[in-house]
Amino acid sequence: MTLAVDTPWWLAALLLAVLPLFNNGIQPSAYPWLVMLPIDPVSQAMSVLLRGCAMAAIAALVLGLAGLHQTGQSRERIGYGANIVLLLDRSNSMDNTFAGKTPEGADESKATAARRLLSGFVRQRPHDLLGIAEYSTAPLFVLPLTENKAAIQAAINATATPALAYTHVSKGLGMALDMFKDQPLSGSRIVLLVSDGAAAIDPDSELQLRLAFKRQNIRLYWLFLRTANSPGIFEKPQDPRDDNAGAMPERYLHLFFSSLNIPYQAYQAESSDAMRQAIADINRLEHAPLHYLERIPKRDLSGACYVWAAGLLAVLLAVKFFEVKR
Repeated sequence: MTLAVDTPWWLAALLLAVLPLFNNGIQPSAYPWLVMLPIDPVSQAMSVLLRGCAMAAIAALVLGLAGLHQTGQSRERIGYGANIVLLLDRSNSMDNTFAGKTPEGADESKATAARRLLSGFVRQRPHDLLGIAEYSTAPLFVLPLTENKAAIQAAINATATPALAYTHVSKGLGMALDMFKDQPLSGSRIVLLVSDGAAAIDPDSELQLRLAFKRQNIRLYWLFLRTANSPGIFEKPQDPRDDNAGAMPERYLHLFFSSLNIPYQAYQAESSDAMRQAIADINRLEHAPLHYLERIPKRDLSGACYVWAAGLLAVLLAVKFFEVKR
């Protein structure tokens, strides 16, 4: 434990703690000559104790004023899990149901179902380092890789804001991959893409993504939330003229991912139950040994100092109250 203070100049007042050594605070009274009586160890112990209480009260009060705190630290932790970046689609279509309609009554949008199931996924994986990014017209940075599960749950809940316009998946993938930079090579590195659509990726972006996936040693999962009557990622069009990235961007994004020569798995979910099964499968697959540093935040101790000072002063006041006055 490393202790520090916010205002060090207050520590000069610790010199006042020596004052009780010269005055115990008890009013002296005149007595006859008592040299013939034996030494009273109880009285001597009480005198030392009262002086010690007074010195400790002054020291506690000064340390509280100085802003005593425990500095932030980090400690190594070992568990079973993975480094996971959740990449969430925030296009307008995610606010619709799997039937492609605006939610009514008990209906649940795809975005709401994703938040609910991902929150459960996070609760089941206590040792993961998780980060969150979103994308629409532009990528949105939400949370870096962290073990703080409360912050992760809050970030997932924050995705309930209204969706934006379009789907620019290449920029979202680029941001997700950048989140692994400067991270230690421990455990699996996973990007979990949750989307209900895709867009064509230009050749320059394809090349950059290929290099980044290889360099970062990423495992990719795509949870595709298929809207009813829309093309699936595994289907070939009946008309060969429709077999292109402009007409079937989801299929061609899947083909692009398959060509990366990295561990890749696609799940096509057409309901919240299918989504739950896919997330459960990912949860089952990814449990590798993981070494990471847990960050322990700064802890303010000034309040505890004031409590101790108040308690010690209360003891001294009580003793003063029972003092016999002649």
